[in-house]
Amino acid sequence: MGEIMLLIFVFVIAGFLGVELISKVPSQLHTPLMSGTNAISGITVVGAMSATAVAVLAPSSKIGMIFGVIAIVLAAINVVGGYLVTDRMLGMFKKKGDKK
Repeated sequence: MGEIMLLIFVFVIAGFLGVELISKVPSQLHTPLMSGTNAISGITVVGAMSATAVAVLAPSSKIGMIFGVIAIVLAAINVVGGYLVTDRMLGMFKKKGDKK
């Protein structure tokens, strides 16, 4: 039961931190700052990996391990998708003749 409480605590803290970080970015600066916030989103991957490691070490916590793996996958999708959107946005500023 203790490991589930730890995982719930990490989840709540990560959610609170995410809301606070996103709410501080003005809407006009969201797209230009996306690459910077992707680095912050990388912290989510580290947190998910830490929570999963705790769940793996607890022999009776299969559900914690499942939620940890799901968290790692979703956080990785968030980071990769953010970089793809940033790359596309930066591509809009290139001249028509530039291939690179």
